[in-house]
Amino acid sequence: MHNKTARSLFLLLLLTTKGWAAPPNVIVIVADDLGWSDVGYHGNEVIQTPSLDRLAAEGVQLDRFYTTPICSPTRAGLMTGRDPMRLGIVYGVIMAWHTTGVHPQETFLPELFLDAGYQTAMVGKWHLGHAQQTYHPNERGFQHFYGHLHTEVGFFPPFANQGGKDFQRNGVSIDAEGYETFLLGDEVSRYIRERDQGKPFFVYMPFIAPHTPLDAPQDLKDKYADMADDREPARSLNTDQSRMISRLSGRPSARPMYAAVVDGMDQAIGQVLDTLDAEGIADNTIVLFFSDNGGAAYATGGADNVPLRGGKGDTFEGGIRVVSVMRWPEQLKAGQKMTSIMSMMDVLPTLASAAGIDAKTEFPLDGRDMLPAIRDGVAMPRQDYLFFGSETPIKGRFNLTAFNDEWKLVQEMVHGLSSVQITNHLFRIKDDPFEYNNLATQYPEVVAELAREIHHWRSLYPVAGTRAELVPPPGWRGPLDWATYPIGLDKLQAQPAPGMPPPYALVPLDWQHGEAGRLIYNCEPYRVLGGGICK
Repeated sequence: MHNKTARSLFLLLLLTTKGWAAPPNVIVIVADDLGWSDVGYHGNEVIQTPSLDRLAAEGVQLDRFYTTPICSPTRAGLMTGRDPMRLGIVYGVIMAWHTTGVHPQETFLPELFLDAGYQTAMVGKWHLGHAQQTYHPNERGFQHFYGHLHTEVGFFPPFANQGGKDFQRNGVSIDAEGYETFLLGDEVSRYIRERDQGKPFFVYMPFIAPHTPLDAPQDLKDKYADMADDREPARSLNTDQSRMISRLSGRPSARPMYAAVVDGMDQAIGQVLDTLDAEGIADNTIVLFFSDNGGAAYATGGADNVPLRGGKGDTFEGGIRVVSVMRWPEQLKAGQKMTSIMSMMDVLPTLASAAGIDAKTEFPLDGRDMLPAIRDGVAMPRQDYLFFGSETPIKGRFNLTAFNDEWKLVQEMVHGLSSVQITNHLFRIKDDPFEYNNLATQYPEVVAELAREIHHWRSLYPVAGTRAELVPPPGWRGPLDWATYPIGLDKLQAQPAPGMPPPYALVPLDWQHGEAGRLIYNCEPYRVLGGGICK
């Protein structure tokens, strides 16, 4: 047994025998593209979300919980507690034809819990690397993995991505019949019932719901078949244009099918909550729920984020401020609302703190422990800036933001072949959370300051980081079965590849790259040198 794990188990046994509180179980549930206004406790009276409403009533609403505007970067930040910009996963998601993932030296959230004596499981969508076994969930702290390496695998068999089947249990392809959302609920419930009751558990449950391509069982389709699409404009150019084009072309609204998918997800969550009740462990189980980004409010997505502006892909609030709630009956007073800014990067230090685990990681964390604000109501103002960005779906069109409690700058940046067009939106975000009043012309000095911060932040990006790519390289072919795709550890070299430059040339070449990005991993350049020489 690993020495650290043995010590943790001994400590757990010691605390239990002395009558001290047992460590909490932890379940992190992540929706995929859920809209801000699509849950009952945010006022939606049509889409049925009793399970999420129950969590909100019995727990703490995390009212200003932020994520990146797209999928893989949020998951990378969640798993590491680090800024996805440093990890090389910001502008685009990890596509099927990519060979990238999160650096194996980064410490993942489940690794901390595993080393502390927890049993760990992941059930659902990964989307953090699939080309090498080093990126696989079973190598990142999850003892048990049931689900998909990719996104957009569909809600019914064969659960395929780019034509290849993508459903596995611990690296072995499986055949499963049924609705994907319900299969995940069944698996998490089974895992909880069959757990080792002598250890606490950490479960990560990332749904593909309600991501496109939307689909649902017939009874849920029928339930929402007559639902009207009465959404107000998102106040995002691409999103509102897509809806207009869809209406003019006579295509049916995605809103009814989206509602059916959300309803199904809520049912699966309810099944898990019922299992916790039946096992008598709900009171000392932390359940954290949030969406990986704002709702996909464009035509095919069907989500609604109003009164927030924009949606998935945007860095307006509708793209990054998401539905979130935490329940822990033994420790959290029910029915509260936490209004301090929290991000997905804060989850690792916060959950580690709640479980009494030392969040010791290979690299410094960018997240902060928010437990005092969630549990004790301590105000935790944010003076430093949070940064998010996206280039999805159109290459060369960036949506960027930097914000704290007072100011928020949104930059819409379009790169042409020989031009760059930047549109700045400046908001006093605490006073104007719905982003109606652009103050950019009134406070040019604030715009300039935040733009400089964004500029430096972007210079941290590894040069081989993800970009927006909707199609594969010409002629690329996918596997028949994605479970067979990752290159095994026995076929990989022991160390990460060094790249083309000789070691003595890396520092000067990194300096020469300047704002274009980093050749040296985890390098933060001194600003006075124009984006060169690592600290």
